[in-house]
Amino acid sequence: MARKRVVVIEGEDAAPEAMRPAVALLEGLGLPIDWLRPAPADARAAIDASDATLFGATSGASAAALFYLRWGKQTYANLRPVRFLPGARSPLARPEGIDLAIVRENLEDLYVGVEGELELLAPLNLQSRTSGCPIAELAPGRFALKVISECGSERVARFAFALARRRRATGRPGRVTCGTKHNMLVQTDGLFRDVASRVAREYPDVPFEVRIVDDLAHRLVAHAHELDVVLLPNLYGDILSDAAAALVGGLGLAPSGCYGESYAYFEPAHGTAPDIAGRNVINPSATLLSAALLLEYLGFVDEARRLERAVDAVYAEGLTLTPDQGGSAHTDELCAAVARLI
Repeated sequence: MARKRVVVIEGEDAAPEAMRPAVALLEGLGLPIDWLRPAPADARAAIDASDATLFGATSGASAAALFYLRWGKQTYANLRPVRFLPGARSPLARPEGIDLAIVRENLEDLYVGVEGELELLAPLNLQSRTSGCPIAELAPGRFALKVISECGSERVARFAFALARRRRATGRPGRVTCGTKHNMLVQTDGLFRDVASRVAREYPDVPFEVRIVDDLAHRLVAHAHELDVVLLPNLYGDILSDAAAALVGGLGLAPSGCYGESYAYFEPAHGTAPDIAGRNVINPSATLLSAALLLEYLGFVDEARRLERAVDAVYAEGLTLTPDQGGSAHTDELCAAVARLI
């Protein structure tokens, strides 16, 4: 296999404390990967010259690189695996067996970032569907634009169905559940639902269902074991993926990958944790599990599975867990324990 080039962006606050020992572990695997650590000003050029990026978490200087990774590289599908590791600190009485994947459309919806004063809508003479009044008459106030495109919906739906097929090969149900608020947002969420339903007909081997998103939120908490691949528009996916992470132990265990047609980047779903910066106690598990997704994307599937199994084993042992999981280990100690078990 040809050598790969991976950009490493550590992020800010406590994020580098998780990233540095995680990358040291990855370098110790001896894989044909060049790990590049560009300065912020050089990040864009380095990303363009690389095969993928491993990203920490940002609260400032790294934000420009993150925006480029997302919108510049058009990484339209955000994958958030949610899997309980025995030994993790779940709030549920019986979290064993939870293993689902949230697929979130990553570029559209309210995140197109178009907002403004309500007075701007006056020339359009838009009427409220519920009250019948002109929207501009509600001023002073503000609006946000929700954008759902047919192309954006179709490509993320295909990603979800392809993922379901791959998960079935590993023993999972291989089922897709789509969540939208199509009963109220008939045009936008209705389009997302309709496109997903149309794509589903091309995958007759993949069971498919549609749920109103508030019902899905209830099922996510009460019946998480029954879910497999969950397909969501951007905003709902952002919110429910964090809620799902709480079921299995929190954001310290929440990896993610963002995939485009020709590029992907991988990052832990937690923030920069400024409250614990400098203490060497941030949980590196989400970073390690994101790195496993990275290795799989690059073609190092066996190494990815070895890394995941080693993280699982550390939790099963329960001897070197960080404080968020009820332990007293430092960040680098957990990484060292994983390295010993690979």
